[in-house]
Amino acid sequence: MNLRTNLRTSKTNYAFTDGEIFYPESDGEPMAETDKHRNLLFELVEGLKRFYAEDDEVYVTGNLLFYFIEGVPEECVAPDVMVCFGVPKGDRRIYKLWEEKVTPSVVIELASLSTFKKDRTDKRELYESLGIKEYFIYNPDYPKTLPPLVGYRLNNGEYEKLRVENDRVFSEILGLELVDTGDTLRLFNSPTNNFLPNFAELASAEGRARTAEAEIKRLKAELEQLRIQYQG
Repeated sequence: MNLRTNLRTSKTNYAFTDGEIFYPESDGEPMAETDKHRNLLFELVEGLKRFYAEDDEVYVTGNLLFYFIEGVPEECVAPDVMVCFGVPKGDRRIYKLWEEKVTPSVVIELASLSTFKKDRTDKRELYESLGIKEYFIYNPDYPKTLPPLVGYRLNNGEYEKLRVENDRVFSEILGLELVDTGDTLRLFNSPTNNFLPNFAELASAEGRARTAEAEIKRLKAELEQLRIQYQG
């Protein structure tokens, strides 16, 4: 199943003169359809990276070309969010299944009106056949006729549709809930009873930390002045 038929390279570009197969690092397609899609993609990828920062064997990436058949570079897909357990951290230009020897565990696709059908059919069939354990689809800008959040979990080699209750669905693999807030998709950590922080919240926390640090320095300086005055 070829999901990336619009690779902007000619067939002659797939092999070097020594016969080595060339696997492009870009398919020439835009990373995201809208600003909202792109911003959410960054939020999810970076949030998951922070969540698994202490685990050296969890690789999180987004919009990276994933090649799943050796010698056939036409067969690839670029999931919006991809989480791979048992894979060392590190920057990659592409993900080759036969080299990594680990199938991604979780994929999240950020759908649109134009991609929703493919996400629910072609990509679902592909991810099921590859053995990706959980697959989620979220529509940042969805019409009311389409479900905003859909989830599947692999069971005996086939995807079972997950029940979304109160606009949230639990990922057994991630250990997190995916929550449709009505405005965006957030990841919720039940043990801490908190959402994974987004960029705005991190910036706010950093700002508060800087303010607190400055206040501590000011108080220390005042105490030092008082000490000098007292000794004098």
